[in-house]
Amino acid sequence: MLRLRNRDQFQAGMAGATIARTPHFALHRRALPLPVEFVADGEAPAAVLFRPTGVWLGAMVPKRWARRAVTRNAIRRQIYTVGLCLEGQPPAAYVVRLRTAFDRRQFVSATSEALRRAVRAELEQLFARARRTAA
Repeated sequence: MLRLRNRDQFQAGMAGATIARTPHFALHRRALPLPVEFVADGEAPAAVLFRPTGVWLGAMVPKRWARRAVTRNAIRRQIYTVGLCLEGQPPAAYVVRLRTAFDRRQFVSATSEALRRAVRAELEQLFARARRTAA
């Protein structure tokens, strides 16, 4: 599994279709290799953005929805861990995006076990939906 690293890669992944949603997450997928016409003037060529083999995964956890850095990093780690289930899929760029905040009244601690379990369960549900969509 390869990780998305720069803005152009994330934008290319986000340009793909949303293939699964849960209450807090959305999963975007863009098949590889990217067509040359996707690359606008002044952008890097698609060959530079991705190697056309393998599965690429990126995690977008905006400060708007997870205020504490500890929480953002914990969610990101969960995304990359659960995202290992994408191995063996056809070459594509996937972006998991946090789209709403977890209730701070319910999850008081930034790294509570309850929050960790809730995030993991929702991510497993997200990737299960994505696998069903791909099949």
